[in-house]
Amino acid sequence: MKQHYLAVVTLTRNAIPILSLQDGMRQFEARAETKRLLAEAALSEFFTYKNVQLVKSRWLGGDLFLSALITVDGDEHPEWELAAHAPGAAKRWSEYARLELKNTAADYSWRAGIGCVSNPTGRYRSDLAYEAAKRALLQVNVEGGAEQGRTRYVFQEMLARNMLFPYYQPIVDLNDGSVFGYEALTRFPANESFQGPLELFLFAGEIGDAYRLDRVVRELAINGCASLGADQKLFINVMAQIMEDPDFSPGRTIGLLERHHISPHQVVFEINERTSIQDYPAIKKALEHYRSQGYQIAIDDMGAGYSSLQSVVELRPDYLKIDRSIIQNIHNDEVKAHILHTLQETGKKIGASLIAEGIELEEELAELKGMGVRYAQGYLLGKPAPFPLP
Repeated sequence: MKQHYLAVVTLTRNAIPILSLQDGMRQFEARAETKRLLAEAALSEFFTYKNVQLVKSRWLGGDLFLSALITVDGDEHPEWELAAHAPGAAKRWSEYARLELKNTAADYSWRAGIGCVSNPTGRYRSDLAYEAAKRALLQVNVEGGAEQGRTRYVFQEMLARNMLFPYYQPIVDLNDGSVFGYEALTRFPANESFQGPLELFLFAGEIGDAYRLDRVVRELAINGCASLGADQKLFINVMAQIMEDPDFSPGRTIGLLERHHISPHQVVFEINERTSIQDYPAIKKALEHYRSQGYQIAIDDMGAGYSSLQSVVELRPDYLKIDRSIIQNIHNDEVKAHILHTLQETGKKIGASLIAEGIELEEELAELKGMGVRYAQGYLLGKPAPFPLP
């Protein structure tokens, strides 16, 4: 099925030396042929689709605006792809403009912005062109706007083309060596935009897609562990900022769990505090609802970042996951051992079990066992991997 779009490209001059401005602009405005060539070059650089119709080409002062109608197949996304293509196209076009404008406005440098909107009729509409132009100018005026467009394209492609996949790291019961549960982790092919899952989730929050990403990775986590044992737990990461919103709901999750014969009592929402929690009452209200359905709660990365004792007091989690910064070389560090002991006492007071994260050394493991820590995870006990077959 064909899809129609209307796109606007704007190429805007950066500041130029005042001495060159008057003479440069006078000569530039007089060179109609040069302006035509620059517009054609911009069209070929920015619009790489086969079915593109240039509707308008207009210079306002020294700024170029191009409007074009684009028709693509249903599985193409020009609003993402044009944004991703923009930085390279702008660089090539700027070099062409520099050479073409020699001895006139050679001191110009340019920034590019692209706006693209759905155009159901396939015909030019001034209201859609205005909306696309606003988006293009916004991208120009935002620091790093074009580069963010490329990152947004990569993000959207990863979700649209199902490039995310779940890995699972075992959480071991140190009393008997059995697998108590698994933490679901998000993985994806290496790319230049995101070095790891943390960057992916933070970017999703920046562009307002955190809920969508959360839903996708949660579904992947559940679908990927259909053979989870009836006595095992599944730990699913949730950003605290998502749970602050009253629209966040696990209702969709229950349907997935039922499909795979997994009980809500087996699911632990692992709260990540990538930024400080702003609305504890909202989260506490949400947690009351989740707990009434059988879900449990863990606070991740205790001892690092924003994870705080206030969260423990306010949220009363079922599990405290102790960050590797506390666990690393704990066998040689009395202060770390004392901190862990304090967290153990806190856990006892609120009925929360401790899970030590990041175990890499036998000495660390021995120290934790000696201190009475029951649950642990880390490379020493098991690396993240696809869910094990039954």
